[in-house]
Amino acid sequence: MIISDKHKYVFIELPRTGSTAIANELREQYDGIPILYKHATYEEFLRDATPEQREYFSFSGIRNPLDDVVSVYAKYAQDPRKLYRDPEKLKVQSRNLLERIRDRRRVRFIERGNAEFADFFLKFYRFPYSRWSELSHTSFDFLIHFERLQEDFSEALTLIGIEPRRPLPERNRTGGKANDYLSYYTPETIARAKWVFGPYMKKWGYAFPEEWGEVNVSWWNQLEFRLVNNLKGTYWKYLRPQLAKLRSMAHQGV
Repeated sequence: MIISDKHKYVFIELPRTGSTAIANELREQYDGIPILYKHATYEEFLRDATPEQREYFSFSGIRNPLDDVVSVYAKYAQDPRKLYRDPEKLKVQSRNLLERIRDRRRVRFIERGNAEFADFFLKFYRFPYSRWSELSHTSFDFLIHFERLQEDFSEALTLIGIEPRRPLPERNRTGGKANDYLSYYTPETIARAKWVFGPYMKKWGYAFPEEWGEVNVSWWNQLEFRLVNNLKGTYWKYLRPQLAKLRSMAHQGV
C-alpha cells in the first residue's frame, strides 16, 4: 500500500492489476511512501488511519478475470525465479501458511501432470470467482483498469491534482504467457468460465467475447457468488490481517 500525505492519496495494491508498476512509480515520482504491507486491504488502512487520511483520494486496480486466471496459471507454470518452488522464496512470495499451502498444491498439480491451462482451470475453479476487490472497491474514488493501465493511471494522477511526468514503466510482467489470453480457453473451459466469472464480470462491467455465445447470469449463480464473497470476506477482513501480523512478528523475532 502506498500513501502520500503531501498529495493526499492512498493506493491499494490488488495483486495482478499492474500494482507493482504503479506503486514503484508513485514512490519514485509522486511522493508515495509504503505503509503496512504490499497487498494490505483498505480495511486494514482505515483501522490505523487518521481522520484526515481517511478522506484521502483512494484508488486501486481491477482486471478482467478471464485474463487474470491465465496470468495465475502462467506464474505457477513458468516460475522463472522459482518463487513457488523454492521453499524459502515461497515464504516471501506467499503472505501466510494458508497461501503457501494453496500455492504448493497448485504447482504440484501442474508439475505432476504437466497440466495445461484447461486442466488447471477445471481443477481449481469451480465456484464463482471472487477477489478482495469485493471488500471496498465500490467505494474507491477511482479504479485503474489493467486493460488501459497507462490511460487510467494518468487520469488518476490528474484527478489527484498531479501532472503526469512520464509514461508508466512496465514492471513484473508475467513471462511465458501468450498475448491473447482467450486462446487458452477450450470449449469445455468456456462453459465453466461462464459460470465462474459471470457474476464478477457483470458487477464490474466486463463482457464475454461475442463468439462465446449468450451468457445468462442466473439467480442461483448470483446467490452462490454472494455466499462465496461472504465466506472469503471473513478471511480477508479478519483472518488474513492477523496472519500478516504474526508473520511480521516472526520476522522481527518477537
